[in-house]
Formats: sequence, C-alpha cells, structure tokens
Amino acid sequence: MASSSASLPGLEAVQVLVSSLADESPVVRESSLASLKEIAPLNPILVIDCCVAISKGGRRRFGNMAGVFLVMACAVRAMEQKDVDSTYMVKLAKIATSEMITSKDFNADWQRAAAAVLVSIGSHAPELMMEEVFLHLSGPNLASQSMVQILADFATTEALKFSPHLKDVFLRVLPILGSVRDAQRPVFANAFKCWCQAAWQYVGDFPSNPLLDTDVMSFMNSVFELLLRVWANSRDLKVRLSAVDALGQMVGLITRSQLKAGLPRLIPTILDLYRKDQEIAFLATQSLHNLLTACLLSENGPPLLDFEELTVILCSLLPISCINNQTHSSNFSLGLKTYNEIQHCFLVIGLVYPDDLCAFLLNKCQSNEELPMIGALCAIKHLLPRLLEAWHGKRSSLIEVVKLLVDEQSLGVRKALTELIVVMASHCYLIGPPAQLFVEYFVRHCAISDHEIRMHKASEETSSKSIPFQAFQNKKAMIDPVSPSELRAICGKGLLLLAITIPEMEHVLWPFILRMLLSKKYTGAVATVCKCITELGRHRSFQTSPLSCEFNTSNDIPSSVDLFARLMVLMHDPFAREQLATQILTVLCYLVPLFPKNLSFLWHDEVPKMKAYISDLDDLRQDLSYQETWDDMIVNFLAVSLDVVQDNEWIISLGNAFARQYALYDDDDEHLALLHRCLGMLLQKVDDRIYVHGKIEWMYDRANISVPVNRLGLAKGMGLIAASHLDTVLEKLKLILDNVGHSRFQRILSYFFGKVLEDADDTYAALALMYGYAARYAPSTVIEARINALVGTNMLSRLLHVQHPTAKQAVITAIDLLGRAVINAAEMGISFPLKRRDQMLDYVLTLMGRDENEGLVDSSTEHLHTQSLALSACKTLVLVEPRLPVEARNRVLKATLGFFALSSDPSDIISPLVDNLISLLCAILSTSGEDGRSRADQLLHILRQVDSFVSSSVEHQRRRGCTAVYELLLKFRNLFSGGVCGLGCHSSCTHSKQIDIATQRKFPNLPSAFVLPSRNYLSLGERVMTYLPRCADTSSEVRKLAAQILGLLFSMALSLPKLAASVDYSDIEVSYSALSSLEDVISILRRDASIDQSETFNRVISSVCVLLMRDELVISLNTCTSAICDKIKQSADGAIQAVTDFITKRGNELHELDISRTTQSLLSATVTTTDKHTRQEVLNAISCLAESTNSSTVFNEILAAAGRDIASKDVSRIRGGWPMQDAFVTDIDKGQHSNHSIEAQNDCQFQQAAILAITAFFRGGGKTGKRAVEQSYSTAFSVLTLQLGSCHGLAGLGQLEPLRRLLLAFQSFCDCAGDIEMGKILARDGENKDKEKLIDLIQEVASCTSMKRPKEVSPISMILSKALNRHQRFQREAAAAALSEFIRHSDGLSSVLEHVVEVMCLHVSDESPIVRSLCLCGLVQIPESHMHNYIAQVLGVIVALLEDPDESVQLTAVQCLLSVLNTAPEEAVNHILINLSVRLRNLQICMNEKMRSKAFAAYGALSKYAKGSQHQAFVEQVHATIPRLILHLHDDDLNVRQACRVTLRQLAPLIEVDGFSNLFNKQVFSSERRSDYEDFIRDFSRHAYQLLSPRVNSYLASLIQAFDSPWPVIQANAVYFSSCLLSLAEDQRSLAPYCSQALGALVNKMSKSTDATVRASCSFALGILIKAFNPLASATQQPFDRADSSRSNVFE
Repeated sequence: MASSSASLPGLEAVQVLVSSLADESPVVRESSLASLKEIAPLNPILVIDCCVAISKGGRRRFGNMAGVFLVMACAVRAMEQKDVDSTYMVKLAKIATSEMITSKDFNADWQRAAAAVLVSIGSHAPELMMEEVFLHLSGPNLASQSMVQILADFATTEALKFSPHLKDVFLRVLPILGSVRDAQRPVFANAFKCWCQAAWQYVGDFPSNPLLDTDVMSFMNSVFELLLRVWANSRDLKVRLSAVDALGQMVGLITRSQLKAGLPRLIPTILDLYRKDQEIAFLATQSLHNLLTACLLSENGPPLLDFEELTVILCSLLPISCINNQTHSSNFSLGLKTYNEIQHCFLVIGLVYPDDLCAFLLNKCQSNEELPMIGALCAIKHLLPRLLEAWHGKRSSLIEVVKLLVDEQSLGVRKALTELIVVMASHCYLIGPPAQLFVEYFVRHCAISDHEIRMHKASEETSSKSIPFQAFQNKKAMIDPVSPSELRAICGKGLLLLAITIPEMEHVLWPFILRMLLSKKYTGAVATVCKCITELGRHRSFQTSPLSCEFNTSNDIPSSVDLFARLMVLMHDPFAREQLATQILTVLCYLVPLFPKNLSFLWHDEVPKMKAYISDLDDLRQDLSYQETWDDMIVNFLAVSLDVVQDNEWIISLGNAFARQYALYDDDDEHLALLHRCLGMLLQKVDDRIYVHGKIEWMYDRANISVPVNRLGLAKGMGLIAASHLDTVLEKLKLILDNVGHSRFQRILSYFFGKVLEDADDTYAALALMYGYAARYAPSTVIEARINALVGTNMLSRLLHVQHPTAKQAVITAIDLLGRAVINAAEMGISFPLKRRDQMLDYVLTLMGRDENEGLVDSSTEHLHTQSLALSACKTLVLVEPRLPVEARNRVLKATLGFFALSSDPSDIISPLVDNLISLLCAILSTSGEDGRSRADQLLHILRQVDSFVSSSVEHQRRRGCTAVYELLLKFRNLFSGGVCGLGCHSSCTHSKQIDIATQRKFPNLPSAFVLPSRNYLSLGERVMTYLPRCADTSSEVRKLAAQILGLLFSMALSLPKLAASVDYSDIEVSYSALSSLEDVISILRRDASIDQSETFNRVISSVCVLLMRDELVISLNTCTSAICDKIKQSADGAIQAVTDFITKRGNELHELDISRTTQSLLSATVTTTDKHTRQEVLNAISCLAESTNSSTVFNEILAAAGRDIASKDVSRIRGGWPMQDAFVTDIDKGQHSNHSIEAQNDCQFQQAAILAITAFFRGGGKTGKRAVEQSYSTAFSVLTLQLGSCHGLAGLGQLEPLRRLLLAFQSFCDCAGDIEMGKILARDGENKDKEKLIDLIQEVASCTSMKRPKEVSPISMILSKALNRHQRFQREAAAAALSEFIRHSDGLSSVLEHVVEVMCLHVSDESPIVRSLCLCGLVQIPESHMHNYIAQVLGVIVALLEDPDESVQLTAVQCLLSVLNTAPEEAVNHILINLSVRLRNLQICMNEKMRSKAFAAYGALSKYAKGSQHQAFVEQVHATIPRLILHLHDDDLNVRQACRVTLRQLAPLIEVDGFSNLFNKQVFSSERRSDYEDFIRDFSRHAYQLLSPRVNSYLASLIQAFDSPWPVIQANAVYFSSCLLSLAEDQRSLAPYCSQALGALVNKMSKSTDATVRASCSFALGILIKAFNPLASATQQPFDRADSSRSNVFE
C-alpha cells in the first residue's frame, strides 16, 4: 500500500465511501458509487488504493465487487498520462483478471465492471492491457470467453487504439476457435463484429494507413469462412443470429472473390432468419443491407448480383416490410427500424437496377397475394421521391397499376394505396381523369359509415376466436389489422393534404369535388369534402377567375340550386360526425358567389348566429328540444334567404332541386322530415298554384307516412304550404280522406295482386297531423271558416278508430293544434268560438283511454305519452271559447285527476304528464265562473278533489298534490289580486293592466267586492287544517310547498274583502307582521331545507295562529280529526301540536259551542287513531283544552260521549283510556311538589333515586311539569351537566348503569323542555366513554342551548363558574367544558363575561390538565366585541401555559395562540413577542407531530407583529429558525411540511432582501417529492451566498447540530443542506473548520447510522464536499510507494 499524507478526514471519507459500496441498502450503494465517481478525478490513485485495499479477498469477502471495479475503472480513466505507471497498471490489471479467470460465471455485473477496469487501463496503455488479456486467452474456455469480451468492449470504446493490434488479436484468437463451444460462440461472433466495426472506423479516419494487410485479410477470410460454413448453420438460433450479425460487418472487409463465393450460402442464411420475431428480423435486415451495399455499390468492380438473383431477396422482403409497417404494433419503434432498413435495401437495389425494380414492384402490385401487394405499394411510396428521375418514364405505367387497385377489397391494400396516392400527388403524378378517379377514391372511403365500422368490428371479434396461432411471417392478425375507421381517418387526412399542401391539385379538385356532395353513397364524406372546399376557397384567387363564371362554364358539374338544397337538408343533425353542420355553414359562405347576390349580406349576419347555437355540443345536449329548435332555425334560414332572393325563376329551380333530393334518403331517414319542411317553406313563397299543387302531390307520394318522424315532417311541410295556399292543401287532404274509404276493396285486390297497402292508422294519423298543422300555420283571417267547415263535416269522428298509439298521438296533436289555432287567432284580435268543442273534448278523452285488446310492445310507455299529449290538448280545448259547461268540466276532472296516483317511473314521461295535468287544472280554474264567488267555489271544488293526494301515504303523490294546490292558488291570485299578473310580474305591468281592463269590460257596473270573492269563500279554516300537517311532512320538498301554500292563502286573504259579520278580525298590523314572519320561514325553507324542522314548524304555527280569524280558527279546530289521523305519523304529531298551540294561545276566544265541537273532534280522533303515542298526545290536547277554556264544558262533552258509547257498544276500550288520563293528571299534581335538585343528595344511592324520580317527573309532568322546567331550566341543565361529568368518571371505572340512567333523565329533560336537537345529540354520543368525546358532547349540548335559549346563558354560566371550585375533578372538567362554549355566546352580558373570565383565569393553574386546557380554550373564545378588554390577560395565560409540564396543555396553548393572533392588536403582542418566539422555538423540536406543526404555524403568525423596537430582535430569531424550518420542509408529517411552507412565506418579507421571497413561490418549494426538495435546497443555498452571506456561518452551525436530530429524515435533510452550503462557498478557507467538522460527523454517521436515508445522504454529501474542498489534493501518492505532492490544500 502506498503511503499517504492526505488529511485524515479526506482519507477516512474515501475509505468509508468505498466500504459503503457493500451497504445492505441499494440506495446507499448507488449514492456511494455516484460520489466516488465524482471524486475519483481529484486523486485517482488514492481512490484506487482504497478500492484495492478493500477488495482483498475478492468477492467472498466484499459483497459488491461490481461497485469497486466501476469506481476503479472511473479512477483509471481519470488518471493523467503522466501519472500512468506501467507496473501499477499491470498490478491493477491482474487484480481484475484474477477474479475473472477463477470464476465460472460469465457476464455477471462484477465481471462487466472488471472488464471496464481493463478497458480503462487500455485507454492509457493498450499494449499493457493486450498483453494481460493475451496471457489468459489460451486458458480455460470461460477465461478465454471473458477475455474476448474485454477485447470486444475495448474495440467498441477505443476503436482507434484497438485497430493497430487487430493482427495480434487474430493471431491469438484464431487458434482457439476450434475449441469454442456453442454456448460461447455468440460472444466470439459479437467480438468479431465489434472488431470489424473498429476496423471500418480506423480505415475511414486513416485511409492511407495499411491496416488491412495480407495477413489480416487472410485471417479475415478464414473467420468469414468459419462463420459462414459452420456457425451460421448451427442449430442454436443465438449462434446463427450472432454469426449473421458478424458476417454483415465483415462483408465489406473481405475480398470480392471470397464474397461472391459465399453469397449462395450467406443470402439464404440471412433470409431464413426472417421467420423469427421482430428483433431477429431487424438484425437480419441490417446484415442484408450491408451485404447489398458491398455487392452492388462497391467501387472495386461491377455488381456481384444480377437482378434475377435479387428477386429472391425482394420476394422475401415485401411481406416483412408489410408486417413492420403497422403503426399500432406492440413494439412500434423496433418495427419502424426494421421497415426503414428494408426500404434502404430496396433503395440500394433501385440505385443499380431502377427499371427492373420498378417493373418488379408494379408486377407484384397486380398479384393475387395480399402481402406482396402491400409491401410493393409501401416500397414504391418510399422509393418514388428518391428515384424520381430514374422512374420518370414509368409514370403512365404506375398510374395504370394504381387505377387497377382502386377497387381492391383488402383494407390493408387500401391503406397502402391511399398513402401512395398522396405521395404521387405531391410529385405531380396526378393529372387529368385519373386524378379525379383517385379523388373519388378518397371520398368513397371518407364516407364509410359508423354502422359499417361496427359490423366490421363484430365480424373481427367473431373470427378472431377461430384463428389458431401462426408463425411470425404468416400471422394474419399482424398483417392486416387495418380497421375501417382507421382507413376513413387516413383518407380524410389525405384528401385534406391534397387540398391544402399541393397547389397543383387545385385544378384537379375544383370544381370536380362539388360533384361529391350530391351523391347518396358519399353522404358520410360531406363534412370532409366541405373542409376541402373551404381550404380551396381560402387559397383560390377569385379576382382573376370569378367563381360563378368558372362554375357556369364547367360541364357535368352540379347546379347551384342542387348544392344549396343538398346542404340545407344535411344540416339536420348538429351532432353529426366532424361537425357537419358547422362545416356546411362555413362552405356556404365560401360558395356564396354561386348563389344570387342578395344572399351574401344576409348570410354574413345569419351564419354566425347559427354557428353559435351549435358551437358548444355538450351544452346543447342539455336542451331536450334542441333538434326541434335547430330544425326551426334551418327552415327560418331558408325562409329569409328566399325573401331576399327576389328571383322567381331561381326559387322554382330550387323547388325542383328539393324535389330531386327525395331520392337521396331512405324512408326511415330523419333528414326527410327536414326536407318536407324545406320544400313546404319554399312552396309558401311561390305564387304559381299549379306548381304548388304538383309539388304537394310529389311530397305526399314520396313520404312514407308509416314512419312517425317522416309523417310529422310531412305534416309540418303541409302546414307551411297552407300559410299561403290553404285551399290547395285542404283539397289534397280531402282527396286523401275520401280515398281511405275504399281501403277494403283495395285490400281484396292486394290479396290477389300482391300489392302492399299502408295501414289505415298511418293514413289517419298523417291526415290528422296535416289538418292540425294546416290550421296552425294558416292565416288567422281565413282560418275561422275553414275550421268550422272541417269540424262541421264531422271528419274527426272518423279518426277515432285508430288503434296504434302513435296514430292516437297524432290525432290528439291535431286536435290540440286546432285549438291553438283558435287561440292564436284570438290573440290577433280575431275571436270566434270553436264549434263542437265539447265533442272534440270527448274525442280526446276517448283516445286517452287504454284499449282492452291493445297488445303492443312498450304499450304502457306509449300510452303514458298519449295521455300526456291528451292532457295538453284538453287544456287547449278548455281555454277556447265558449266556456266549458259544468258537466263537461266535472267529466274532465274525473277522467284526469287519477293521474296524480301514477308511479314515478319513467320520470321522463311522468313528469311532463303531471305538469300538463296541473296546467289543465289551472286552465279549468281560469275559465270557470263569471265572478269571484263562482271562481272561488270552483277553486274549492278542485282543491277538495286534490285533498286525497295531498294527504296520501305515498310521498310523490303528496308532492304532486301540493304542487297542484300551489299552482292553482297562484293562478287564482293572479286572476283577482290586481297586483300580480298571470306571468308572475309584480306591481304594475302591461299584463296586469290588460287583466284589469278585461275585468272592467265584463263587470262595468259591479263593485269590486262583488267581482272579487270575499275572504270567507276561501274556507281558510278548512284549508289550513288540510295543509298544516304537510308543514311537518317527512319530505323537505313537501314541507316547503305546504309553507308556500299557507303563505299564499293568507296573502290572498288579507287582500280580499271581508263580510260585514267579520268584525272581530285582529288588528291589521299584527296580521301583516305575522304574514311577514311566515314569509321569512318560507324564504328560509327555499334556501335550506335541512334546517331544524321543529323550529320552522313552530314558527309556522305561531304565524298561522295569529292570521286566522276567530271563525276560521273555530272551523280549523272543529275539522282537525282528519289532520290528527294523518297517514304520516310526523305530520299527525304536527297537527296535534298545532291544535294544542291554537287552544293555548287563542282558547279564550272560543264560545261554549265551539269548545263542545272541538272536544268532539278530538275525541273522534282518539277513537280513529291506532297509534298509542298519538292517542296520548290527543288526550293531552283535550286536557289543554280543559285548562285553557271551560273545563266543565269539556268534561261534560267527554261524559256525554262516554254515555253514548255505553249505550251503543262495548266501552271497555274507552274506559281503559280514561283511568290513565286520571293517573296522568294525578302525576301532574304530584310533580308540582317535587321540584328539588339532584345535587341535594350526597349519597350515591340517593343520587340515583333522585335521578329516577326526576326522570319520572320530566316524563309525566305534562303542562305543569313543562312550566316547572321552564322556570328552573338553568338550574336543571347545570346540575345534569355536572352529573354527566361524574357519571362518565364512574363509567371509566366500569360502572355504566349510573351513566345510562342519567342520560335517560337528560333526554327526558330535553323532551319536556322541547329541546329535540339536544336530545338527539345525547342519544348519539352520550354513552361514549372517551374523555375527548365527553368534552365534545358537553360543548355541543351547551352550544345547542345557547342558540335556542340565549336568555339562559347568564344564569347557567354563573352556576357553572361556581362549580369550578368543587373538589370532584370530573365535575370541574364538565363545568369547564360547558363554560368554554357558553362564553362564546355571552355577547351583551358584560358583567357575566367579566365574572367568567376572572374565574377561568384563576383556574388555569388547576391540578387537572383538562381543566387548564378548557379554561384557556374558553378565554380564547371571548366574543370579538369584548376581546380587546381581556387580550392582555389571555396572552399572559398563553405565555404561562406554553411551558406547562403537560404536553396536551402546551398544544392547547399553541393552538389558542394561533387563534388569538388573528385578531390581537399590535400593542398587546409587541412586548411579549420575543418571549413567545423563544417558547415556540422550544416547542418546534417536540416529538409530537401536531405540536411541531402548530408551533411552526404560530411562529409564522408572529411575523406581522415584528415592528418597531422589536423588529431587529425578532429578525435575529428568524435567522436562527430558518435552518430548522427548511429542514422540516421535508418532515415525515404532512401537516408539519405544510406549516413550514406557510411560515417561510410569512417570514420571507422580514428578511428585506430583494428576490428572497421569490424562492418560496416556485413549484419545487410546494412539491412533496424528495428530488424537488433537494432542488429547492440547492437553489436556497445559492441565494444564501448571494443575499445572506453573513448568515451562512450561523446556518452551518445550526445544521451541523441537527446531525444529531432524533428524526432520521431531519438528519438526512441537515446533511444534504449543509453539504450544499459548503460546496457552494467561494471563500473555502473561511469555512474550512465547518468542512472538517462536517466531514468528521459525516464519516461517523456513515459508519454508525442505522437509517438508509441518512447513510445515502451522507455518502452524497461526502462526495460533493470532497469535490468542493478537495482534501485529497495533498495526498502524496505513489503507486505502491510513489510520492507526488503537487497540490495545495485548504486543510494544511
């Protein structure tokens, strides 16, 4: 070993790094290896010596010899030439080879690393390395194999240094080739390949140097023969492959004669490898490419192969190129490489035999085999640009061959052909008629439909199950994976490329491409064709050749009207593929010169609007009526276009063009519906009646009315025509109707002659729709006579015999349209009655019913849809004149109200149906009666009909019933309120004025009290008792609707006149105040339906109680039986509560007769209800009635009822009820004398007895008990809360029974006091024995009490504050928990707040840490308006508790400090700022993760107070804390990491250095990845030297101290951070002490740390520190006793 005077830390660092190469952790090993590679160039000899020292004993002693050898190789490579000593190099070489020659392994990691050592030695002393390798070449086979591999690696790495020794290598390797085994031959063959590559490189760099002399060529020829004749014929595939790979590199080095002699063997050997996988095919193709280059492109003579001899190669390569051209292959990159190599082979052949190759490929394109065809097309595509001049004369032949392939069926051939055509077009091959043929080829494949794609996919899935596994070259799935969708996409892109990138194609495409728009078979390609036309329009110069002139002079080109008609209809589907509608609108703008001039300005405005509507397809899907709206927009677009044309001849031509469009669509195509409408709109603009009549015949003859969509489109088209030619349309319809009567005779003829007749249902349906839409679109001035004539002929009765649901729907729609036509005429001022309206209504009701013999699929769904349309039609008929008679009105109600009982599914049909029903009811209401009284009667009649659904047990029926009631009341108010119109407008508006005028016109001489109904006609008492239970319904939506109904009822009642007898109505201001309160509740329910139901229901009851008049109140109480017996228990309980409140608050207004009838109603409810609890509540209500009114009247009524029961039936059940009531009253009397506290009992048994007694009192106290609880609420609550703490303490000892009893008492107290939410809280969490859960429970109960009973906060707080002095710890904790919550709600209670704060401040020193924490939590929650008075006390308590001996108290103090700092004023914190800073820094190293995170967060919150005199002192504290913050940025705990990030951002402005804050806004700062954290550390270190250089020393001192942190990750962070700071130092001498200290600590950590992360960080740090400070530079090293001290060192 050489002597070394290197500084001890540096030497030890290298030694420990080398030792760490055998660490058990792979991360540490990799880090140590990287560090050693970094420092090896500083003192290679020292590093090598350390590696040599530790490697003694070899692999058996040291577990990672691969790492050691890699370090040695790096160090040797880094040695300077002057340091290279041959003796030293020999010894290193022997160390490496000694391991290799004694091992039976081959190609292991350590062997490759040892080979790297020898290669590195060879880079300095190639002869020395060669000699060492040659010594072992003749040794055992394994040793020779390793040595050959070393020579191969050396040739690859140092080709120029290896090549001069090529002869020596051959001299020593050739003799041993005979003994090489098959398993070793791939290594030798690979070596030959590497040596030949090195020779090629040497010859290329030094062509004049005679490397390949006679001896070398002789050796080379011998090796070539061996590889070709023996190894290439081996049965082992690896041997064959490696031999062919080597031969591919040798063919250019051997003599031409030998190469020619070997070709018969070599070529078949290479081609045979193509039967294997892709990787082998790639290697074989490389060798083949080299062979063809050597044979055909040699400068030393003519080609060695004739073209006939090359055909075998070409035939083999064509299928392979096809296979490797698949873009979706599993190994695409390798396949692409193989494909490119094959094309290079073709190019080599083409450079020598261009004509022959072209003829060969064209011939293969016409073969019957698919693979050669695809391969030939791919080859032509590749060669065409490269052999352009040589193949110029073959242009016509190529075009003819491609023309023959246009109709090829194979998808793979089509794809290859498409790509070839694009290449041909880019090189001007496409001209004349063939070019148009190819364009049509593209368009045809762009038109592939989605249906064809799905069918192809299904057939592929079926066939794939039956295809067996095949060889690589014959596997069909790899050869033809092209799908129709892929072919369509390729053709679409190719067509666009022709239009965009190839200017010469412009003359081919234009205007020929316009023909593609009109063909039916190319419909699917219209979007792509439109794109091409758009691109051509962008690039064409219309100034030099006007488009219209050019268009008119072209032959066999479609006319402008045909184009316009075709494009208009194709816009039908806004969701069509490739945004077809948008593309059509765009292309219309470019083709506008083809059309009349006036259209240009119109389309400039209209087209953007239409594009905007369909621009967001996702948003468009949300609109269920989007298709109807879009079709209307298209028809309107056509209409305005026709209006501006003003050219009758062009319009007539366009009509003929629309007529020709019928041949382009199938009967079930939805485009036909739009076509009907477009033609109808055009005929509307034509004045020629004969022309119109002919086109109407054309439309009807070509419409398949059995298709509903087609039928509807035809009807709308006829309707549009009727707008201008009503009589012509009606004549045609009458003719059709007359012909239907002959259908029986025609059916007989069809039986004999085989004709197929359309169903009569379809004809009737089409007729009905056409009549309806004719009426809908016809002018209002002429519609009366036509409608009367139509209805008068009784034609509609003939349509009632239809059976099919869609036919029924059509007839109903027609009747609806007739009614709407009458209504529209009335709106235009042409009012007339609809004759036979009642008969038509009967027709609709008849069609709405279900036939008994109906057996259609989906009949129920279709039937529901029919009923929905029928309801809409009924509403329309109700609204027309004359008014509906009462009998007809009742018949409609009877037939339709049952729809409220339908199930909820299917919702998409049921929901519109119910909406239509509600609209019908509103229409009936609005058209019934002549005055307010009669309409009020009608309203009540409908409401009573709906009551059964309002009180149904099914939720959706209740919801529908309430919705109907609400809408009916809205309609009624809008009719008579005068302040709100029918559209919902408030105050004065045009609609309300119209209503007022109409009312005055009908009743000019009547007073408003007669026109408007009186309040009594609303029957408020009955209505309120019907809807009030729904306010307590289980459904939130029903509750909201019920509250709105009540609000609407009373809003109307206050605005309606009162009868003279109603003189006892309460004061108007009180009523409006109650109504305002009710409206507040309604607004709350609208915003949030999840709020406390009991509270909102109580407020509703209170408001209703005030708003009811005395007579209405009496009626409500007299009719309460049904409400109390509601089917929903929650609603029944609500009704009982309402009755009880009415009696309690307004019982004094009841007369004796009212009391008697109310008692009877309540007694009837007790008999009717079956629920025990409900019956008991009703009896309580009777008791309340007796207490609040005349008790004798109540009891006389009870006795009378009992007497009647005794006389008429068995009274055992009734008698069983009343003794219970007597016992209940007795309990009340006893309860009045038992108001004592549980706390008065000291003995545990007495306490439990007291709990049981008070529980019984709470349960059976009735009204007296409730009064007692209300009077002593604060005392009872406080005592129960304290006992809850005691019982939880017992529960912790295993005594659970006291806790259960107390919870029962507490819940009974809640029930008695009406605190339902508090009872729920106790039932949910009461029995949890966890201490934290108890505190949360008490605080939640206190919060509930504070919000519901704010007046009780003061007395409860006073009681609990005294309880803090008790001896029992559990009760003190319970009191502190409750007080900490009550103090939040003490705003406005200054004296109580002052007392509580004082008590809490005294008890922050309590012996219980929980009491201390809770007191502090309470102090922090002082109301904000009072906090400024106590902030000094609170902060003082926090400062004291930050050093509390209990960690939980400290954590609470930190959390409270965070809360207080959000609002604390500057002057309150300033004087304790440093004190807080020091205490928080002490808590930042706590082992509790939550404590650390909160301490860091609080430290950041202090930053805003660092002002004035404390600023500089706090900044010093900040600099002392910054290293810790940065270390904990990558803490194990997520919350700590986040807190440190926030704190650093808060502290950064205090540093007052430009650019420092930007560090904490980068992405790496917020990242959770370790690599990003390390990037941030390096970035911060650079900024620290630039901006904070005076602080670096203090940072380093803190970081080195953190090496001993209790957390391994913080140790690792400190190691990394300190090494970054030290490595970036410019003045290294000033930091040398820190470096020495760090190096020593790191070496120690590397040796002793048990954490792999720490060891890995230490190894990295050692590397960069040694590299930065170079403590190895002073090492006087001599290889094995050699000295050299030429470098200075900072450690000296």
